[in-house]
Amino acid sequence: MKPSLYSPCGSGLARDGGRSGAELPALRPSSQASQLPQKVQSQVGAMADSVPLKRLVTRLLILVLAMFAFGFALVPIYDVMCKAFGINGKTAGQYEGEQMVDPSRQVRVQFLSTNAIDMVWEFHSKADEIVVNPGAVNEMLFVAYNPTDKPMTAQAIPSISPAEAAMYFHKTECFCFTQQVLQPGERIEMPVRFIVDRAMPKDVKHLTLAYTLFDITARQPPVAVRTGG
Repeated sequence: MKPSLYSPCGSGLARDGGRSGAELPALRPSSQASQLPQKVQSQVGAMADSVPLKRLVTRLLILVLAMFAFGFALVPIYDVMCKAFGINGKTAGQYEGEQMVDPSRQVRVQFLSTNAIDMVWEFHSKADEIVVNPGAVNEMLFVAYNPTDKPMTAQAIPSISPAEAAMYFHKTECFCFTQQVLQPGERIEMPVRFIVDRAMPKDVKHLTLAYTLFDITARQPPVAVRTGG
């Protein structure tokens, strides 16, 4: 008697036509289920993009406020720096004395004019340099023009180089002693009169008088001049 070749596995193979097992149909996600992760990802991406943008806007606002504050305090900072570190020579106030002229010596005086940050005026001397005798009274005119459509207030800060010669440079009259207010489109000529002291060391033959013009309208708002009736 031959052994039976029947077995449950064998019968299964016979019924399936030799396949290893019944094949189950593949599950396909619905369109709503597939779109949900994409919507979530897009929302998350938008939130992630908005966070750096908000940070950038905040930093830019802080930078603008810091620049405004710095410009507001620039004139006092300049004065302190000159006194503390001797940056160029900070000139003294108005000189009221007189001196005898020394015709045997000549000193070349050069003029420089610079606008500080945010100052839009035209500002320059009418000549680049002059040759003077120690003890003599000399004059130079500086031109200022306000090209804007609003009144502005300015303050000029002078300095002398070399710094050790500042004590020998005396201003008898200077537009830097007062604040200058210009109306829209106004142009003025501002004089500076000075004496180079006879006691200045003879090895100093060249001086530079430099002015930096600051916009102080925010601190000292000017009064607009009415025109017409």
